[in-house]
Amino acid sequence: MSHIVFFLVPGVHLLDLAGPAQVFSTATDFGHPYTLHYVAERAQIPTAQGLPLVARLDWPELGPEDLIVVPGWRAPTLDAGPAIGEAGLRVLRDHHARGGTVASVCAGADALGRAGLLDGRRCTTHHDVQDDLARRYPRAAVVRDVLYTTDDRVVTSAGIASGIDLALHLIATRHGPAVAAQVARDMVVYARRNGDEPQASAMLRYRSHLDDTVHRAQDLLDARFDRSVPLPDLATAVGVSERTLTRLFTRATGGLTPLRYQQALRLERAEHLISHGTTVDAAARAVGFEDARMLRRLRARAT
Repeated sequence: MSHIVFFLVPGVHLLDLAGPAQVFSTATDFGHPYTLHYVAERAQIPTAQGLPLVARLDWPELGPEDLIVVPGWRAPTLDAGPAIGEAGLRVLRDHHARGGTVASVCAGADALGRAGLLDGRRCTTHHDVQDDLARRYPRAAVVRDVLYTTDDRVVTSAGIASGIDLALHLIATRHGPAVAAQVARDMVVYARRNGDEPQASAMLRYRSHLDDTVHRAQDLLDARFDRSVPLPDLATAVGVSERTLTRLFTRATGGLTPLRYQQALRLERAEHLISHGTTVDAAARAVGFEDARMLRRLRARAT
């Protein structure tokens, strides 16, 4: 039986903690037992969402097969993050030195950095504080816009929901992808995502504008990305001319036409399917291409 220790700091995000904890708890339900512990430097920890948590003050005895996870916390910058005592940082260092695995979610990567565990290693964090992390730990190789990284038993994730992806990855590594898929299915997680998938999907990357007409058009394309959506029909649905829609859409998304936006959605979904073992031909059909030639051209262009 492996021990999973969550090291909690004030202001911890509930989902950073609850997501990975439920993954390991669900794995236990399927016959892969884990004991979960919640350790902090004070007995009661306030969370970012206002729900206080009760934690133990002493650390369990840990071996190489055990895992320490540092969930993230709410702070405008990493510099403004909570204080972490040297005793806790020493536990992180010593556990890794003895062959154990340490992991972080979101800003929790800063705790690993303070412990010296990011030096010379690939790591990531939430996109809002990636630059902070790179500045604070110049010897770390910060990988931007990925869900999680692994490097010499140091596992870091982007934050919030990506903590679930990190935990599922660790379950897959220990017990195989079938067990991870079983856990994901039980948790009603849409799909187990690979670490190199972008933090923000195409549905989010081109949504930072304030144009209601374009948002309505994107809603229609998001819902029907795998089907033909002629420009005249799309323009009629949102109540503008084809020319006006194209002009507004291009301006709002930074240069994408409605067709290019739909292609970006299709490409992203196809890449996800391919990364999970689907053939290029089957992925092309699944996302709405009549054959794989267009998908191959889009993949080559993206590369």
